[in-house]
Amino acid sequence: MIRIAAVLLLALGLTACTDATKDLSGPTTPVGDFSLGYVAVVTEKPEPSKLLVSRDATPEEWIETVDAAMQQRFTRFEGERLYHLGIKVIAYSLPPPVVPGKSALHVAVTVFDDGNCIKMNNKAHDIMVIQVFESRLQLTREEQMQKLAEAAALDIEKWLREMQDSDDWFTEDYTPPSNAKRVQGAC
Repeated sequence: MIRIAAVLLLALGLTACTDATKDLSGPTTPVGDFSLGYVAVVTEKPEPSKLLVSRDATPEEWIETVDAAMQQRFTRFEGERLYHLGIKVIAYSLPPPVVPGKSALHVAVTVFDDGNCIKMNNKAHDIMVIQVFESRLQLTREEQMQKLAEAAALDIEKWLREMQDSDDWFTEDYTPPSNAKRVQGAC
């Protein structure tokens, strides 16, 4: 009995530590000269894949939820140059409360440099969020979707920061690679 209580307390503690919006209330650390132009969220056609046992969610619901999470996270940056995010929702899992399983979301991200009219990453970057420790008993389907979308937005921000450090994205030193794909009409 004591072991069960200890595991539950650990799980609750880890769940509390995974709030993907916790950092939004503090000061914003810039990502170089990044300022969000627009976010374009789409879904896999005809709809994202459901993984394992999952409740249904429409493409429109995913577009709205993911867009809101991206806006919340990325409109706070006030850099000097505009960048756009293309997000494709590929797959998800929204297990009901009593069914074993993990909530999950798979999105692919492309970053567009408005000033140079190029894709900054020629191949879309995959972000996969898996909620290992979660308390689905209290969460509605919509709340599950929101938590997954917020976690994906946080992971995208971390990836953008990594790219800034490794490839000088969003800095004065950034030089588009010679094989960068130009984007007609997106800028």
